[in-house]
Amino acid sequence: MKTIINFCPTGMVPTKDMNIHVPVSVQEIIEQTHAAWEIGITIAHLHARLEDGSPTYLSSVYRDIFEGVRKHCPGLIVCGSSSGRNWPEFEKRSEVIELFPDMCSLTPSSLNFMTQASVNPPDMVQQLAMKMKDYGVVPELEIFDLGMINYAKYLISKGMVEGPFYWNLLFGNIAGLQANLHSISAAICEIPADHQVVLAGLGQEQLPVTSLAIALGYGVRIGLEDNLWWDQKKRVQADNLSLLKRIHQLLEIHEKDCMSGEELGSMGYYNKKRPTVS
Repeated sequence: MKTIINFCPTGMVPTKDMNIHVPVSVQEIIEQTHAAWEIGITIAHLHARLEDGSPTYLSSVYRDIFEGVRKHCPGLIVCGSSSGRNWPEFEKRSEVIELFPDMCSLTPSSLNFMTQASVNPPDMVQQLAMKMKDYGVVPELEIFDLGMINYAKYLISKGMVEGPFYWNLLFGNIAGLQANLHSISAAICEIPADHQVVLAGLGQEQLPVTSLAIALGYGVRIGLEDNLWWDQKKRVQADNLSLLKRIHQLLEIHEKDCMSGEELGSMGYYNKKRPTVS
């Protein structure tokens, strides 16, 4: 089985003051995603920013990013964000779904980060899941604790989330799953074997978690959204392409190959309603 690489170049938190390499403009995000695609990625997990660098939900900005990525990266799986960090309204959080991305993030419950909360009440989660279903979007299940896995299974059992099934398991958040073998194995064991599972480590946990994922045959999530530093001692700022190249070095060591967007798309992850690229 080939390895899924989920490329997360921007996120909602990193700024150029934190790391000069963070892409925030539409053009920067498109260019870095294109460069990553040329190296080898499966999915682009994309966040939009306004001209001042602040996060936005606006579909007008997402549309420009999606169109540019689809034009320059044919076959790549395009994923948007429905994050609840900065705005609580369903209309705002779900606006990106109306652009028919292939996938869109869905966090099954609320959680705390170090200085901020991501608020996801049950009715919001269910509304987002149903809208994704209506628009042909595959939910990218973002999991920070075991309870989220249980609630995602509930959504599946009620038909609010349908296959194919994709799970991002994120380790290292202060109020969630920690990056140790016990937590990682506990989370993986809760997910059906025929679902796609991708592991991510936050901050200094990115390298050990992605290394373990590759060794065990799971997918990886990589990029400045999760980690701004190249080294454990935080002396050297990372950049997206260097982080990605290190993943490819690990794949080579383990004699594994990156799964292409086309290969994942053939498993049902392409949105059948996705716009035609001119």
